[in-house]
Amino acid sequence: MSGPQWLRTYGLSRPPFSKELGDDELWVPSSRERVVDAIVEACRERGHVLLTGEPGVGKTCVLRAVRRRLPEAGFRLTYCHNATLGRRDFYRQLCVALGLSPKATAAAVFYAITRHVRELSTERVHPAFLLDEAHLLQQQVLDHLHILANYDWDSAALLSLVLVGLPELDQRLRLSRNRSLWSRIHTRVHLGEASPDDTNEYLHQRLVGAGRPKGSDLFDSDALAILHEATEGRLRDIDRVATDALKRGARRKLKRIDRQVIQRVLLEAELD
Repeated sequence: MSGPQWLRTYGLSRPPFSKELGDDELWVPSSRERVVDAIVEACRERGHVLLTGEPGVGKTCVLRAVRRRLPEAGFRLTYCHNATLGRRDFYRQLCVALGLSPKATAAAVFYAITRHVRELSTERVHPAFLLDEAHLLQQQVLDHLHILANYDWDSAALLSLVLVGLPELDQRLRLSRNRSLWSRIHTRVHLGEASPDDTNEYLHQRLVGAGRPKGSDLFDSDALAILHEATEGRLRDIDRVATDALKRGARRKLKRIDRQVIQRVLLEAELD
């Protein structure tokens, strides 16, 4: 088995908490499945979606699970994550993501996108625009999004908008100036804190996927409890702390990661 020593120590074929995973290897906890179901159903019904949650709780994982669930033959998903642009450049970015040639003026770019959406409808393909980090959208973009979703005098549902962001996105959309967009979003879901079972399940799945036969038994129960409490179940934080714990445990030639290892990793993170 090749790779760093810490991987060989624990019988791992690859770093277990790397973000480089294919959709078929993606893990979504059972407690999050209802959120995936709600978004998939909304897209199938040609509706719009608001998905909010704190950083690192798994919003992007949910989007990737949605992408895996929706059939390519009937849906065209377009992902945009640069939310800090003005209206024209936002639509130019969307044009590029759609494979269209970006135009010079805001009106021309907008027309190119809406024409493309209509063309997809004639092919019985429903487009969904996934707008990540949407809490950062400029107000001029929010002012215009409801127009992008308006076809045939607001009588045809040719496009789904999926707005994803931090909880303040919900607060912004509730402002009176955004009520035209807010009223169109019928599916509104929030990812709350993960449970200890979610954290344990996540560790197990990632370790097994990296070649560890017994998965999360590599961390004892106290270590799991402290890890969950310290990270509040945020996946990015779990990835960082668990990886550092495995490296430290390997240097100490430990067969299992105990609470002392986790506590030391957390202490060193505070000192950095």
